[in-house]
Amino acid sequence: MRPCDRDARRAYRGRFSVNIPLGALWRIARRDLSAQIRGLRLLAICLFLGVATLAAIGSLTAGIGEELSRRGQTILGGDIEVGIAQRQANAKELAAMQKAGSVSQTVRMRAMAIGNDSLLAELKAIDTLYPHYGTLRLKDGGGGAARAPAKGEVYIGPSLSDRLDIKTGEIVRFGEARFKVAGIIAEEPDRLGEGFTLGPVAIINIASLPETRLIQPGSMYESKYRIKLRSEQDVAAISTSFEAQFPSAGWEITDRSNGAPGTRRFIERMGQFLTLVGLAALVIAGIGVGNGVGSYLASKRAGIATLKVNGADSGTIFRIYMLQILAVAGAAILIGLAVGSVLPLAIGWVAGDILPVAPGYTLHPVPLVVSAVYGLLIAVAFALPPLARARTVPAAGLFRAIVEGDARIDRRSLIWVIASIAAIVAIAVATAREPLFSLAFVGAAFGLLLLLTGIAWLLRVIAMRVPRPKAPLPRLALANLHRPGAQTQALVVALGLGLTLFVTLAAIQTSINNEIKNSIPDRAPSFFILDIPRDGAAQFTEMVKTADPAASVNMIPALRGTITEFAGQRVDQLDELPDGAWILNGDRGLTYSPDLPKGSEVVAGKWWPADYKGPPLISLEAEVAKTLGIGVGDSMTISLLGVEVPAKIASLRTVKWDNFGLNYAIVFSPGSLDSAPHNMVATVTVSKTAERVLAKSIPPVFPSASLIEVGEVTAQITVLLTQMAQAIAAAASIAILAGIAVLVGAIAAARQSRIYDSVIMKMLGSSRAQILGAQTLEYGILAVTLGILSLALGLAAAWYVVVQIFDFSFAPDPVILVLTLVGGAGLTFLLGILGSLPILAARPAQALRSL
Repeated sequence: MRPCDRDARRAYRGRFSVNIPLGALWRIARRDLSAQIRGLRLLAICLFLGVATLAAIGSLTAGIGEELSRRGQTILGGDIEVGIAQRQANAKELAAMQKAGSVSQTVRMRAMAIGNDSLLAELKAIDTLYPHYGTLRLKDGGGGAARAPAKGEVYIGPSLSDRLDIKTGEIVRFGEARFKVAGIIAEEPDRLGEGFTLGPVAIINIASLPETRLIQPGSMYESKYRIKLRSEQDVAAISTSFEAQFPSAGWEITDRSNGAPGTRRFIERMGQFLTLVGLAALVIAGIGVGNGVGSYLASKRAGIATLKVNGADSGTIFRIYMLQILAVAGAAILIGLAVGSVLPLAIGWVAGDILPVAPGYTLHPVPLVVSAVYGLLIAVAFALPPLARARTVPAAGLFRAIVEGDARIDRRSLIWVIASIAAIVAIAVATAREPLFSLAFVGAAFGLLLLLTGIAWLLRVIAMRVPRPKAPLPRLALANLHRPGAQTQALVVALGLGLTLFVTLAAIQTSINNEIKNSIPDRAPSFFILDIPRDGAAQFTEMVKTADPAASVNMIPALRGTITEFAGQRVDQLDELPDGAWILNGDRGLTYSPDLPKGSEVVAGKWWPADYKGPPLISLEAEVAKTLGIGVGDSMTISLLGVEVPAKIASLRTVKWDNFGLNYAIVFSPGSLDSAPHNMVATVTVSKTAERVLAKSIPPVFPSASLIEVGEVTAQITVLLTQMAQAIAAAASIAILAGIAVLVGAIAAARQSRIYDSVIMKMLGSSRAQILGAQTLEYGILAVTLGILSLALGLAAAWYVVVQIFDFSFAPDPVILVLTLVGGAGLTFLLGILGSLPILAARPAQALRSL
């Protein structure tokens, strides 16, 4: 074209390229949108699913966290709690606490409740000041507030009453004391702050505790001192002063700001993981957004081309359709936020007692704003490319786009897409509890999308270069994969994501189920028995052998202590505990042994001789040593009953924690702790008949001993793991729905070009069966290829979740995996074929007039 012609063309177009006011553009966009809003349904559905999921997860997590903070004093039972293992506070320590405020003391231990039968219970001795906050309520007397039971009386939990068939007014025995049941507990105010328990609670007056004779030198119990401050004081400063005054006391100090730290950590971490799963679902939905917008704009090609022919510039086109997209996206986001904000109520109602506290109904602005921003950024990142292609293609190119395919995205739009994705990653990392984990998760999600995109490109190249089959149907099926305008990329991403999610969920679920099964050995112990008196060990073993001559008894010493120093570092002087250093939080179980414990293997250093008589040595679990950054030869000091015992690390070992044996992270050399008062613990494996005999005969003879039935423990573990798996499946199901929506969108985006192909083939003599057969082969090739790929990707993703996050063994069920993969592939294949049926019904004359 000559320069003068170009100038004339610019002058002609310039007459129509005026700065149209935003209001006028919106009127054009609204009128056009009201005529065919159905075209953007996929955009709305995908954004709604993703935003509602994120808003619900964020609101639920925030609600539980807020409730834990609001009820911090009640959950803790005071403003500050001081926990001491295996002893009570001495006069100096108690005076320091009383100086800060009013002090209430409780003592907790496991004890056998003996009535018509025997049952392990959580015995809790309280004083008259209990509780500082909240109310102890009984079912009797209309649920009113109750004081500490009188001496010789006990309040028992409902499950203890039901399982032992004991009612109010009847007698139950703990240790060597008999108690009259004075009421059934309806509400224990500090129950959540007490942490995990193995039995129902029973509450007695602390004045009655000596009569039970359960507290002997070496007995396993915990004293808790709850302090109610006299005025508004800095609880953190008081806690710090306690640690400075008594650095070797072995205290575990908690304040009202975090009354249930273990529960809060679990909820926050689970919430973070589920939020990332929801974000991954939203990213997957973003593909559906792109497909939906692309399909919608494809149906608007004639209108866009007409506007361009009449002089509308690219900017005007962009603004009109961007207004439409933002309007629909905004409505979908708002509806998603509304649904997500009320879903925690439904979750709380369905979950019931599974949740630690009822979250209540409160709008939490932060998770809602974050969810809305995520939704908006996803809409921009995935809607912009098809919109940019539509606005930059010349009018003639738009008319030819059915057979030529879409143009490339321009540089400015590409920058906006990259900026949106970067903002998504930045928000995910900035709002995460563990930024590196979040970064890795989001990176893996985007990496999967890029990988599937690359595979789609490779598949097109292969389909283009392989020898063409002589048979017409396979030849056409291969051509459909690489021809201009083919939706191979969208279909590969949709099918790949859907199948990968199916495999991932199946592998996670079956691995967790197998973890439950494999955590119980072929012959698991029948009982764990705690607090067996040292001088009664021989009598205990004789009783077990009498009940079952083939019984297996493994008995070892048991103590509890607190690490106060490692490798020259005082724990109380650390600014922050090392990540994952659970062993430094409070007191831990200890033992001593001349021989290497069963289920352990030395991986560094050497085990001491059986007759070792030297200074105290320690064998430390290898993962703990790695977390603390210490090794063989380093020092470690343990505080037992307020006395510090310095020792040297002689060896590191791995421990099989899942064998239901007596495993300890810290094992001392023989002679190191002999003088410390302690009792014995044992595992006992007997026949089913002997189990019932021992459950009745041991508690009366050894009232201080606690029998823990392994069956009940495994039942609690099974429930917990099942709940975790269900939470993952519920969150990931949204991603599966998004993947299905992506597939539907990919089919819709390809519909117009496929109608064109179908019409041409019909005019050339092809039957409907031949056209459907070609598309069946096409989807079959994609399903088989992506099935194999998804199996590898899904197993990799499931392995990371199972092994790295939950620290379980990876043992998916191959049969269920295959069935899941075949079922998922069959479902996606069926959706593809069903989406092709309307194409076959298109009449040539009508279809050609609409093109």
